[in-house]
Amino acid sequence: MSRYDEAKQIYAKYGVDTDKAIEKLKNISVSLHCWQGDDVRGFDTDPNKPLTGGIQTTGNYPGRASTPEELMEDIDEVLKLIPGKIKLNLHASYAIFDDENPWVDRDKIEPKHFKKWVDFCKERGLGCDFNPTFFSHPKCDPLTLSSPNEETRKFWIEHGKACIRISNYLAKELGEPCVMNIWTGDGFKDIPADRIGPRERYRNSIDEILSEPYDFNMVKPCVESKVFGIGVEAYTVGSAEFALGYAAVNKDKCIPLMDNGHYHPTEVVSDKISALLTFFPEIALHITRPIRWDSDHVVLFDDETKEIAKEIVRCGGLDGKVNIALDYFDASINRISAWVTGVRNVQKALLFALLEPSNSLENMQNNSDFTQLMIVQEELKTAPFGDIWNEYLERENTPVEYFAEVKRYEQEVLSKR
Repeated sequence: MSRYDEAKQIYAKYGVDTDKAIEKLKNISVSLHCWQGDDVRGFDTDPNKPLTGGIQTTGNYPGRASTPEELMEDIDEVLKLIPGKIKLNLHASYAIFDDENPWVDRDKIEPKHFKKWVDFCKERGLGCDFNPTFFSHPKCDPLTLSSPNEETRKFWIEHGKACIRISNYLAKELGEPCVMNIWTGDGFKDIPADRIGPRERYRNSIDEILSEPYDFNMVKPCVESKVFGIGVEAYTVGSAEFALGYAAVNKDKCIPLMDNGHYHPTEVVSDKISALLTFFPEIALHITRPIRWDSDHVVLFDDETKEIAKEIVRCGGLDGKVNIALDYFDASINRISAWVTGVRNVQKALLFALLEPSNSLENMQNNSDFTQLMIVQEELKTAPFGDIWNEYLERENTPVEYFAEVKRYEQEVLSKR
């Protein structure tokens, strides 16, 4: 008997069908963030520019992608090492300019500047999500959509509208919904004299962006919140209350997005998922790993990642209610490994959640049988999960070990850049 067959029997004692869990996992879409590969630099401005607007990377590990071709090459390497259904997640700053389509500023970008990305996705069977880029640009003054300067605000509103059109294009060409996330680092380093003014301007700016026509079934704008960022420690315009308030009032045209690095250190997004799904038919998540703040470390198979996955599964989030994406950027380690490790850990957490006998545990809770509930939850922690995970990788023709391949690619490709 194989290790998988033995593990399958153990889970069967809890009423769990491991084969069904594996098949379910194969079809869960995870959105892969392109910006891990080049430290959020993008291609629309000087690649050596400083990052601004609350964005910061640390480390200078060799091999950073500096062209669209290098980034695509790296993403291809990542796709060889991860199983399951993957979407690509692009920022507007990754527009591709050439002799046929010369450079334009962010308020003038068009779908044609992303045609090569569409071709890339089509060839690999990927969907695509999208993000306006409201940072690392001369027209951050330092505010964008909340700026008191009408000219600045207009520039960024036009950028947002352009991104709606691009998201429409991506969804139509690739045949999958495109989640378009609106996030800005707007805020102040020190205590502001006016808190409501920037928020009213921010609300009005988002209203204008979302006045651009789109099919809400195929283009899903989000409003993402944050506690604070570098340079905006005292006040963030797009706070959690603002983002949720906006999404609640505008449920017919946008959805809320939670990033688990964008809250106070003692808050956990796992507890918020069910709260939001009580009122919203659909939400979006950015999964990262904060250490004391939104530090965007590589996602691990840790307690909070497991709890997030459990809540997604328990709440029926796999049936189109929860859009899952990754959002971190670590420049201190091999970037291919950072990508692969993070994606695999989110998928591990989802499989771990799918191997939970949710209905049985729910019945124990409803019957106030908290003793048995605790015992079964603890027993499941030491069930042979790893054997189920390895079986999933084998069925997906994905290697269990990937460090050797990461080092080979580093020596043969990354080290020569």
